[in-house]
Amino acid sequence: MDSVVHFEIPSDNLERAKKFYTDTFGWQLNDMPEMDYVIAATTPLDEKTHMPKAPGAIGGGMMKRNDIVTAPSFAINVKDIDEAAKKVKAAGGTIIKEKVAVGTMGFIVYFKDTEGNVLSLWQTTGGM
Repeated sequence: MDSVVHFEIPSDNLERAKKFYTDTFGWQLNDMPEMDYVIAATTPLDEKTHMPKAPGAIGGGMMKRNDIVTAPSFAINVKDIDEAAKKVKAAGGTIIKEKVAVGTMGFIVYFKDTEGNVLSLWQTTGGM
């Protein structure tokens, strides 16, 4: 079974959104200017793996609202992103952004499900 491992929250005003989530929920936010992205730690992380310590907990990210991610979305971890993208298409979904490397961390593909929701596939490569 493939699990949800990450969420994304788009915003029109990133500084305002960062203040809201920090002040309201105590999230730790880390800017990644080279990616125009903000990593959101929503739970304590393991110092070595940078993964949530609590079973079932996930972190996420924020970015400027764009043509692809217009509402909150989540990423599903898969073993083989190319195979998973084929399954999305075969099941009636649409790939809206082909596979892209995210630094050395992994690959992402954005898709729409049969209901028009935008989600993403994620394949970890193990780098940080």
